[in-house]
Amino acid sequence: MRTRRRRSRTATQRRRGARANAPAPPIVELDQATLVYPGGHVGIERVSLTVDRGEFVFLVGPTGCGKSTFIKLLIRELEPAAGAIRIAGRDINEMSRDRIPHLRRRIGTVFQDYKLLPDRTVYDNVAYALRVTGGTRAEIRRNVPDILRLVGLAGKINNYPDQLSGGEQQRVSVARAFVNHPPLLLADEPTGNLDPATSIGIMQLLYRINRTGTTVVVVTHDEVMVDKMRRRVIELYEGRVVRDQAAGLYAEDESTTEFGVRVRSELGIGEGHTNGEADGGHEAL
Repeated sequence: MRTRRRRSRTATQRRRGARANAPAPPIVELDQATLVYPGGHVGIERVSLTVDRGEFVFLVGPTGCGKSTFIKLLIRELEPAAGAIRIAGRDINEMSRDRIPHLRRRIGTVFQDYKLLPDRTVYDNVAYALRVTGGTRAEIRRNVPDILRLVGLAGKINNYPDQLSGGEQQRVSVARAFVNHPPLLLADEPTGNLDPATSIGIMQLLYRINRTGTTVVVVTHDEVMVDKMRRRVIELYEGRVVRDQAAGLYAEDESTTEFGVRVRSELGIGEGHTNGEADGGHEAL
């Protein structure tokens, strides 16, 4: 009997060890995910990609290409019509509704318009994120000053949002998103309302957070910043991934020929036409 129990315990330990040694699944995984809005507008179409733990990723593309849809799908504000979306290996579309708040506690989100509570101080805006996730008073007293020092706002702890600059308000937003130390942080146009110098500071802050191990996905139109940082770039166009490039630029380099082909395609000009055949070229455009 003792031998059987010992063998049973050994087998259980081996299974636990195998699970512990198995590679962790990607923090984000989309498998043929598709979402179509009422009226037929495509949000995303058959998108498949993975984002590994610890990555820093830029999501770029023109307005209406599906970037914001992508963010809303990850926090399950929207649900795909087809395909799967997994966070840390779990299909979030199969979650019950009462588990969605738990999912969102594990994902920090930063928005272009800050979304701060105007009648609360900097301290209380950040503490609020801990309170709603069940943080104790001791945790709040310990963690909030630490995160405000990280984002460079230790001296603004008792200020209200309308007493802060735009860059400072965005730092509060970043602090609130990161105070729980989530494994995934999503930033939707975090520098869209900021001047270039302030934008650099916000991106440096996001990069510092990424260095702690948090995966960071940034939706942006900030071409200069993307080109400076040279991180992974995923480009969307009309709901589809058209480029996924390590250490990429905001826009992929094009030869003159490639540019001409793309422009003719976008304008619906047939391949048989050349500039010389289009009645003067300019009139054809």
